[in-house]
Amino acid sequence: MPSFSSPRRRRSRFSPVTRQVLLYLFFLLPAALDIAQGMAGTLGPNPTSVCLHDFGRYAFRFLLASMVISPLKRFVGVDLMLYRRPLGLLAFTYAALHVFFYVVVARHLDTHILWQDFTTRPFLTFGVITFLILAALAATSTRRAIRALGRKWVPLHRLAYLAMLLATVHYTIAFKTWHVEPFLYGAVALFVLALRLVPKPPRRSVR
Repeated sequence: MPSFSSPRRRRSRFSPVTRQVLLYLFFLLPAALDIAQGMAGTLGPNPTSVCLHDFGRYAFRFLLASMVISPLKRFVGVDLMLYRRPLGLLAFTYAALHVFFYVVVARHLDTHILWQDFTTRPFLTFGVITFLILAALAATSTRRAIRALGRKWVPLHRLAYLAMLLATVHYTIAFKTWHVEPFLYGAVALFVLALRLVPKPPRRSVR
């Protein structure tokens, strides 16, 4: 007799951890593609600049995506909480690549130039603080860290909203000329932050 797997068994083919890992690895493909094209010389005349800006934009996008998870569940009823952690880790990973390409590839670890940039370009201050927050959130995203921090974990991870606000400022003032895209991302970020101020609807009592 042929055996048929139940719907429950088919749904559990990939464990939650496996789905998180697959999501994380899949969305690293843009970074791998940029680096591969840069090494092949097909990313334009200034591949470092392209990678630097692409990684920064992806960091902002994934940070925004991770912040949208809670409002989606609260207001729309779509539960994607399983994917909030890998989206946050993707934001940190792309932010780390963004910083690496700036410090190592673009500035060649020249401390004099880096200090001059940091003291004359205010947007770098916002970027550095954002990266430090994302690093702290990534380092405390494991179950062991959650158990160790206890009640302190929730207020710590609310710093993600501050990181998003700082990233918005960093992205908006990073350009010397007018760019519409940073303001569009900033508008979405402010909208997501504003949703935090919407009071929760009262629970209906079950009779």
